[in-house]
Amino acid sequence: MAVYTDVTEPQLSAFLGDYDLGALLSYKGIAEGVENSNFLLRTEAGTFILTLYEKRVDKDDLPFFVGLMDHLAERGLSCPLPVNARSGTRLGELAGRPAAIFTFLEGMWTRRPGASECRAVGAEMARMHVAASDFSLVRPNALSVGAWRPLAEACGTGADRVEPGLSAEIAGDLQTLEAHWPSDLPTGVIHADLFPDNVFFLSGELSGLIDFYFACNDILAYDLAIGLCAWCFEQDGAFNITKGRAMIEGYRSVRPLSEAEIAALPILARGAAMRFLLTRLYDWLNVPDDSFVTKKDPREYLRKLRFHRGVKQAADYGIERSLS
Repeated sequence: MAVYTDVTEPQLSAFLGDYDLGALLSYKGIAEGVENSNFLLRTEAGTFILTLYEKRVDKDDLPFFVGLMDHLAERGLSCPLPVNARSGTRLGELAGRPAAIFTFLEGMWTRRPGASECRAVGAEMARMHVAASDFSLVRPNALSVGAWRPLAEACGTGADRVEPGLSAEIAGDLQTLEAHWPSDLPTGVIHADLFPDNVFFLSGELSGLIDFYFACNDILAYDLAIGLCAWCFEQDGAFNITKGRAMIEGYRSVRPLSEAEIAALPILARGAAMRFLLTRLYDWLNVPDDSFVTKKDPREYLRKLRFHRGVKQAADYGIERSLS
C-alpha cells in the first residue's frame, strides 16, 4: 500500500486546472513505493504520474529533488521529468500535501536481475554521477555515517527482540565504521536508493531511473556500494560475485574508479548495509503495525552486513583492477 492520502476527482480536476494537460480522463493509485502517495494519471494530453509528498519527506528538500530530475533529463538521462504549471512552478498543493506531476516513464522493474541488468545499472549510475556533477543545489546526506549511532540508540535494546545480541553487534560495527569511514574520496550527487524497484527496463534494455527522494551529496563510490547490496545478493543471502563484477565493470565503463575508491569499497558496502539495517530496524520497532508505512524485515540487511564485515579486499566483489 503506497497511497496514504486519498484524492477525490473534484480535487484533482481543480488541481489540473493550473496545467495545460487537458481534462482528466482517469486516475488510480499505485501500490508500490513506501514514502509518498503516487497515482497513475491520464488526461487528454497523455499519461503522467502524480506524486503527493507525505510527512516523512521534508518540504524544504523538494526543490532539490525536482530540480535534480529536471537537470538530469536535460543532460540525456532517462528519468521522470517535472511538468510545469502555467505559472512555471513545478510544485503545488493537493489534498493538504505538496504535489507535483511527472512525465510517465515506460518500463517495469525486474524481480530477478541478472548480470546484464547489474552491468546496465552500474553504467547508468555512473552516467547519473557525471550528469549531476554541475548541479548547483546541495543536499547533505541525512542518513550517512553521522546519523547511524542516533538511529541505533533510538532502537535501543529493542534490537535484541529482532535478533538476540543485535544491539551489541551493531555497536561494534558502528565503532569500526565511525573510525574508518573515508573522508577524502570524490563526492557528488548520488541516488542513495537505487534498488531494483527504482530502475525500469523495457524490452531488455534499461529505460530509466525513478524515485530520487533520497538523493543527496555524498561519496560517489558509496552509491556503488549501495548498488552492490541491493542488486548482487541472491534470495538465499549469498553474494553473487558475477553480478558484482558486472555492476562494477558497468560503472567503470563510464566513470573510472580511483585506487582509493576501490580500496574503500568494503567499508563503504559495510556502511551501506548498516544504513539500511538501521532504518528498517527503526521502522520495525517504532512504526505501528496498522500504519501506512511499509515495514521491511531488517534481518535481510543484517545478513548482508555480516557478509561485508568479512570482506577484506575489493576483489571479493569481483573487481578487476586492470579495468581502471
